[in-house]
Amino acid sequence: MARALVTGAAGFIGSHLCEALLDRGISVVGMDNLVTGDVANIEQLTGRDFVFVKHNVTNYVALEGELDYVFHFASPASPIDYLKLPIQTLKVGSLGTHNCLGLAKAKGARFLLASTSEVYGDPLVHPQREDYWGNVNPVGPRGVYDEAKRFAEAMVMAYHRFHGIRTRIVRIFNTYGPRMRVDDGRAIPAFMSQALKGEDVTVFGDGSQTRSLCYVSDLVEGVIRLMMSDETEPVNVGNPAEMTIRALAEKVVALTGSASRIVERPLPVDDPRVRQPDIARAREVLSWEPKVPLDEGLARTLVYFRRKLGV
Repeated sequence: MARALVTGAAGFIGSHLCEALLDRGISVVGMDNLVTGDVANIEQLTGRDFVFVKHNVTNYVALEGELDYVFHFASPASPIDYLKLPIQTLKVGSLGTHNCLGLAKAKGARFLLASTSEVYGDPLVHPQREDYWGNVNPVGPRGVYDEAKRFAEAMVMAYHRFHGIRTRIVRIFNTYGPRMRVDDGRAIPAFMSQALKGEDVTVFGDGSQTRSLCYVSDLVEGVIRLMMSDETEPVNVGNPAEMTIRALAEKVVALTGSASRIVERPLPVDDPRVRQPDIARAREVLSWEPKVPLDEGLARTLVYFRRKLGV
């Protein structure tokens, strides 16, 4: 039986990835320091071929036994988290990536880095292709996340070129679904929790900035296909269907049946104006594209938030 390590296993995407790997007959070791993760996300894995290890990957990472895959998903991933945890975010992108690559090297395992569309910054190219180098402010408040991921990508490619490690880099665009934290500050959790509570739904700026939203099961399928492929260059995985933040807020308010008003708040520093992946490479090398329509994904996510909020 193949065996995988998933760091950030108790997080939103990490927990779904663990579940999908187990469903494919792969034994999973989940690792998380629970700074932003939640053990409730992995409770349903009890009794399966899953072991949880509480550990901070910025410290040396060791694992007994054979290991075939390392999925490095550990990192604060929402602005509210990495603005609160700037040093930890930089350390997990640098030291954490180094430690996990070292483990992959020692075990002869394949390694996949969960990178992000944030490596493109506030892009001057639209939609964003993998050969675009980005427009990132390294000294702005968001730089701690953007540059941590850019550094992590550079380190992954160095290990690939110098040590011959079989590495993969997935650039994840906006993803949503059950197990997102209610208070993580991202658009869908914020809009759903505000609408369900009957509070004002807040958009930043005039809401004209765009995002492209991929349901988590589609994202995880793309991640696993990439790991199993021979592609060593970065691959965008996300939904190319673009919409404005205001349109998303209106859709959530209508879906919840809420009487909430949509109100505007000041735009955060360096907030990207546009986000849309070019997924031609994913289509070509992974035969992958998203399947879950936005309305269906939002409906599934709303069930989770209703239960979480008790409304």
